[in-house]
Amino acid sequence: MDYFELMGLPLSFKIDEAALRKKFYANSRAFHPDFFSLDDEDKQEWAMEQSTLNNAAFATLSDFDQRVAYILQLKGLLGDASNPDTLPQDFLMEMMDINEAIMDLQMDFDPEMYERTLKTVAETVKELRESVQNIFENYQNNAENEADLKKVKNFHLKMKYLLRVRESLHTFASA
Repeated sequence: MDYFELMGLPLSFKIDEAALRKKFYANSRAFHPDFFSLDDEDKQEWAMEQSTLNNAAFATLSDFDQRVAYILQLKGLLGDASNPDTLPQDFLMEMMDINEAIMDLQMDFDPEMYERTLKTVAETVKELRESVQNIFENYQNNAENEADLKKVKNFHLKMKYLLRVRESLHTFASA
């Protein structure tokens, strides 16, 4: 059973968050280990597993980025350690200027360059989100959407990369 089934939701990038929360609380009550304290060990273990699964499902589905990654995993589109996912070469070329700016900032911090680089990253993130927003809004779980899922996979990989770039930039703010 996948997380969407457990929560009674259709597989979708856009979910009914109120319904998710309601089902999470209902499952939490139904599977709470305290209610099974007088049952045999197998039943107690089952309740603990269900409670853990419920918590993991809620954490994953309530976070947009985790939900995207989860759907891509369900669809078999994210690689594993033996077959790592790669970023499109054109995107890496676009990121070269940002990476060079980060290296320059490491050697000689310039507040204006820092702000420009932050702005460039924010604009890139905004453009990426806009490029797939229609897919997120209208995705239907069927075989006809394979091209859309590939676009979402590229979005996901690029966003992971940009998150690392942001983290690198934020080290300058805390220094």
